[in-house]
Amino acid sequence: MTSGVYRVFEALDELVTIVEEARGVPMTASCVVPRGDVLDLLDDVRDALPGEVDDAQDVLDHRDQMISDARTQADTTISDAETTATTLVSDARHQAESTVAAAQAEADRRVRDATQAADEIMARARADADRTIRSGQDQHDKLVARGQDESGRLVAAGQAEQARLVSQTEVVQVAYAESARILDKAHADADRMRNECDSYVDGKLANLEDTLTKTLRTVGRGRTALRSGVAADYRD
Repeated sequence: MTSGVYRVFEALDELVTIVEEARGVPMTASCVVPRGDVLDLLDDVRDALPGEVDDAQDVLDHRDQMISDARTQADTTISDAETTATTLVSDARHQAESTVAAAQAEADRRVRDATQAADEIMARARADADRTIRSGQDQHDKLVARGQDESGRLVAAGQAEQARLVSQTEVVQVAYAESARILDKAHADADRMRNECDSYVDGKLANLEDTLTKTLRTVGRGRTALRSGVAADYRD
């Protein structure tokens, strides 16, 4: 390409020399040049021009068509890109909807499992509480009945002893004192048995309170596991 360009400039220089040395036509600004030499130099210039110049001319000649083709190609590319983007967005939306539906189903299942587990725990706790209360009430009733029987027996014995002593005039004062002692002992024994009964019932209720506390902690762990999405450990 460099030698061709060089030949173009060389031929142009020769043409300039021919024109400068040409014989002038009298009374005019024209001159006489050798036609053959000039045509040969012009042919050299044409042959020496790089092929890129012809290609550039072809590009200029077909510019409008190339611009139209490029615009059509761009429109097609944009349309294809929009179609592809729409397809990708639709696929992503469907995938997201499927994922959300699966997550919702899993969340619903966990809620059902946690609710069922909590209901079972509460049912067991209520059954244990009812059983403990019944047992404590039965024991309380038995202790109260026993205390009442023992108190009645002691009071009756004290009253009988009091009546016997009263009938003996020589020991009336001693009888009164002994009767008062027996009655005091009977009341003291009754109070003691009542206190023992109350202590027993209080112990049963304390056990029940401990059971209910453990149950509430288990329910709390279940609710925490439900909120965090982790399977709960219901072992105490």
